[in-house]
Amino acid sequence: MTPAALEWLARFRRYMSCERRLSAHTDTSYARDLAALVKFCDRAGLGDWSALDTQHVRTFAAHSHAAGLAPRSIQRRLSAVRSFYEFLLREGRSDGAGASSAPAAGRRRRSERVTRNPARDVAAPKAARRLPQTLDADQMARLLEIPAGEGLSARDRAIMELLYSSGLRLAELVGLDVMSLDLKDRTVQVLGKGRKARIVPVGRAAAQALRVWFKARAGVSREQETALFVGRSGARLGPRAVQARVAYWARRQGLGMPVHPHLFRHSFASHLLESSGELRGVQELLGHADISTTQIYTHLDFQHLARIYDATHPRARRKA
Repeated sequence: MTPAALEWLARFRRYMSCERRLSAHTDTSYARDLAALVKFCDRAGLGDWSALDTQHVRTFAAHSHAAGLAPRSIQRRLSAVRSFYEFLLREGRSDGAGASSAPAAGRRRRSERVTRNPARDVAAPKAARRLPQTLDADQMARLLEIPAGEGLSARDRAIMELLYSSGLRLAELVGLDVMSLDLKDRTVQVLGKGRKARIVPVGRAAAQALRVWFKARAGVSREQETALFVGRSGARLGPRAVQARVAYWARRQGLGMPVHPHLFRHSFASHLLESSGELRGVQELLGHADISTTQIYTHLDFQHLARIYDATHPRARRKA
């Protein structure tokens, strides 16, 4: 790839981080995927982005699959390529745009303008659908029965009650400020993926745990610290610290299984859908842009019904 072509990759990353405000994890993944595309283009002798066609992208996906990349990773890789080409089309530029007008003898041929997205119609291999793991209502109640205490135990209970009560993502939880919470109305304002804000309800148990934490927080937090949850240092609590505390309480409460923060979100969605059947409502509470993302929880609900059927229907039960 030419230096001009590589410069468009740098512009794309700046656009994704500054305008689209994607997470650092997504930015790193896209950078890795597009670096793999650059290597593929170099091996194929493609000098600029306008030279890449649909067949090249299919071959790129096939090589990724042959190299052992999982279908979901190939899906993300193709998504990165599609997003990059949509950016090039939106900008209406070519790899050679802005090149200096050197004499004809020493001037590199100007690149053609990108006029299509070659990855638009390329499908990745189908991935086996993995259903999210959840805790049942009894397991969740056991986990949340943290002994009454002050300081960090009060904070940890408030964290887990809020995760389960409102179905928050880990990044959303650690990004909360004190002003994000309205205990009078029992709501919390959350900044989700793509910097999209939403307001979700806070349950009674979570609100009570948060009131207890507020009293303890005053003796822990640094002066002028805005974060809702802080660590021993008084500064904003990070994602890894939350993961560690959740795992600690799962062991201490004797759950006998690994527990991570996202498990609360899965359990929230599954239990709510099981009780209400309101798929659209659950979608809004979770902040899913596409309802197909929420629909995976209907499969969990069906599995629950299937187990009840197998255990109770006269024609389904096995003879002893």
